[in-house]
Amino acid sequence: MSDRIIRAITCDGAIKILAMTARETVEEARLIHDLTPLTSAALGRTLIAASLLGNDLKSEDHTITVRIDGTGPIGGIVAVSDSAGYVRGYCRNPHVNLPSRKSDKKIDVSGGIGKEGTLSIIKDLGMKEPYLGQINLMSGEVAEDITAYLATSKQIPSVCALGVLVDRDWSIRAAGGYIIQLLPGVYDDEIDRLEECIKKARAVTECLDEGMSLEEILRTTLVGFEIEVLDEAEVGYRCTCSRERTRGVVMSVGIEELRAMAEEDGQAEVACHFCDNKYVFDKDELYEMIAEIESKKE
Repeated sequence: MSDRIIRAITCDGAIKILAMTARETVEEARLIHDLTPLTSAALGRTLIAASLLGNDLKSEDHTITVRIDGTGPIGGIVAVSDSAGYVRGYCRNPHVNLPSRKSDKKIDVSGGIGKEGTLSIIKDLGMKEPYLGQINLMSGEVAEDITAYLATSKQIPSVCALGVLVDRDWSIRAAGGYIIQLLPGVYDDEIDRLEECIKKARAVTECLDEGMSLEEILRTTLVGFEIEVLDEAEVGYRCTCSRERTRGVVMSVGIEELRAMAEEDGQAEVACHFCDNKYVFDKDELYEMIAEIESKKE
């Protein structure tokens, strides 16, 4: 069953909601990168956040990158989403694992990411330069950091909930999340009602693991608000790499480096960070690239 993402709004126009299921998406990432329970949870939460933020972009060719650079042993996380919410990502040290937290026996995501560092949101909107927003990490739990980013950089009062439930065999049992945002003109009493709802909200993975739909989760969370689903779509893990794109990356190193690879190694091998596909260009192909570059200079 494919993952899905929905957009919804409260019928009074006060609250906008994006919500998604992500079990298949995070499981695909786990298999590609050979993730541990810790890195599945950390990368999974980041993938969900990127997908939710990406689905809110306006144009088909726009993309958003969520990058976390923390001081923990994971070493850094990158997730990239297109405007439909299809996402890809990786973490620098995918095989890191830590004991569960003693306080609640949960996966220690903040310990893996680190409580110090930065969260960067990079939007490529087809302009000359991408838009970059950055804040210091609040907790390293991802959802709290995304909430802080939206409030600080975007001036949008928001609530972000992200969850990844890992089974005993390390497969992904449930994953999903939502972003709830207050729209302009909202009244104080509605803010108070929302705050009360969020205080009582159950963990999103707990709800998903019980078989609840996204609509049921939202209506259970936003008690007293009437919710209208505006649209829904399938989402998943999708890498956009190709041999042609990778060839362009190899060519960008320049003639001298291409010649050195051809003469010393006899080939160039490039592995995609996002899907682990490997592209090999032999000596003849490298010399073809050199000739192509030289012909453009004439």
